[in-house]
Amino acid sequence: MATALRSKSFQRNLLLSIGGVFLLFAVCFSVYQYQREKEYKIDILHSRLQMYNYEMVQTLGEDSLTNARLFRDYVERHSMEGLRVSVIDKNGRVLLDSYDANVDSLSNHRQRREIQQALLDGNGYDIKRLSQSTHETYFYSATRFGDIIVRTAVPYSTELTQSLQADNTYIYFAIVLTLLLGIVLYLSTRRISRHIGYLREFAAKAKEGEQLDHELEQRLPDDELGDISHTIITLYWKLRHSEEEKVRIKRQFTQNAAHELKTPAASIHGYLESILDNPDMPEDKRKHFLERCYAQSERMNKLLLDMSALTKLDEMDDNRTRSRREYRPVDVLQVIRNVIDDTALQLQEKGITPILQMPQHVEVLGDQSLLYSIFRNLIDNAIAYANGATRLDIICRETEVEGRHFYEFTVSDNGPGVEPQHLEHIFERFYRIDKGRSRKLGGTGLGLAIVKNAVAAHGGQATALSTPGGGLTIRFTLARF
Repeated sequence: MATALRSKSFQRNLLLSIGGVFLLFAVCFSVYQYQREKEYKIDILHSRLQMYNYEMVQTLGEDSLTNARLFRDYVERHSMEGLRVSVIDKNGRVLLDSYDANVDSLSNHRQRREIQQALLDGNGYDIKRLSQSTHETYFYSATRFGDIIVRTAVPYSTELTQSLQADNTYIYFAIVLTLLLGIVLYLSTRRISRHIGYLREFAAKAKEGEQLDHELEQRLPDDELGDISHTIITLYWKLRHSEEEKVRIKRQFTQNAAHELKTPAASIHGYLESILDNPDMPEDKRKHFLERCYAQSERMNKLLLDMSALTKLDEMDDNRTRSRREYRPVDVLQVIRNVIDDTALQLQEKGITPILQMPQHVEVLGDQSLLYSIFRNLIDNAIAYANGATRLDIICRETEVEGRHFYEFTVSDNGPGVEPQHLEHIFERFYRIDKGRSRKLGGTGLGLAIVKNAVAAHGGQATALSTPGGGLTIRFTLARF
C-alpha cells in the first residue's frame, strides 16, 4: 500500500510540475497573443484613419488645410458615420473642427496623447478617451503635415469595441489543445510511474530478502527507462550471484581446507603416537617416523601459507580500489630472475632449462610479493607436474585491448601436458587432475588458484592452454605501467 501511495505521489508531482509549466506557458502565450491581435486591429483602424488624413491633405493641399470652406466641403463629401475631423497647429490650438464651428471655445490640445505622438513621430493615436466638447468617447488618430496636424476621430461605439476585440477562437483552440495535451501527459506520467513502481517493488523485495522472479523485469518498457531498469536489475542479479558464489567458494574452501589439513595432521598424530607407544622402537625407525612428521608439517605449513595468500587476495578483491592505491611500480623482469634464482636447484634436478624472451624493461603497477607468487607458483607447478620436460619458456609481449595497454605473459613447458577436459577447471581451488599423485608430490592444490587471483588483483586474466607439441601453457595479462 505504501509503495502504491508513493507511486501515485510521484505521478502527481510529475504531472503537476510538467503540467504547471505547460499551463503557465499556455496562459502567457494566450495573453501575449490576445494583446498582439488587439494591437493589430487597433493598427488597422489607425491606418484607415491615417489614410483619410493623407487623402484629405492630398486633395486640399497643405496650404488650403486652414481654409474653413474647403475643409467643410471635403468633410461633407467624404463623411463617415460619426467621423470628426480637426485641424490643429503645432502649439495645440484647434484651427478647424467638423463638429464645432466655434473653435475658440475649444481647449488647447497640446497635451493630448495623439498630438504629442504626432509631433514626435509624425503620427499617433489614443484609445477610448472622452471628448470634453461632445462628451462622447472617441478613438483618435492624428497625422502631422509640417506645422499642421490633421486629427480624425470615430465614436467608440459598441460595434467598434467588438471589432477591436481580439478573436477568441484561438483561445478555445488553446483550451482544447491544453486538455488534449493534459490527457497525453497524464497517460505518459502514469506509464512512467507504473514502471518506476515495478522497479520500486523489485527493490523492496530485494531489500526484504523476499523471493524474486523475472516477472517484474518482463513488465518493464522497451525504452530508455526500461534500459536503465534492466541495467539496475542485471547488476543486482550479478551482485547476488557473485555473493552466492563467494559464499559457495568460501564454504567449499573451508571444507577442502579441513580435508587437506586432516590428512597430514592424522599422519603426524599417527607417527607421534607410534613413537610414544613404543619407547623401545629402533633408532632408525624412530628417525624415519620423525622425518615423516617433519615432511607432513612442511606440507601443512605450505598449505597454510597458500590459504593465507588466498585470504589476502579475497580481501584485496573486496577492497580493490584501496588496495590498488597501495601499488607501486615493479620491475617484472627482476622478479622473474629472482624466482628462477630461488628455484635453480629444483629446476636443475628436474633437468628443466628456463628460457626468457622478454623486453629489457617490463614494469607494471602492482604488489611485488603477489607478482613474485604468480611466477613462483607457475615454476613450482612445472617442477612438480611437468615430468620429462626439458625447457620452460617465459615469454612477454606488449598488447592492446580496448585502448588499454597490457603485457601478455606465457609460461609454457614441454611436459606431458593436461587433458583438455581439465583445462577449464585447473585454476579452481583444491582441484586435482590426479588426486593421489598430487598428494604424493606434496602439492596443495592452491598454486594455480593463487595465480589466477593474483593476476585478477592486477586487472588481468589468466587462461590455461595446451602447448603445441605437448605441455601446458599458462597465459595471463598484467596492466602496463
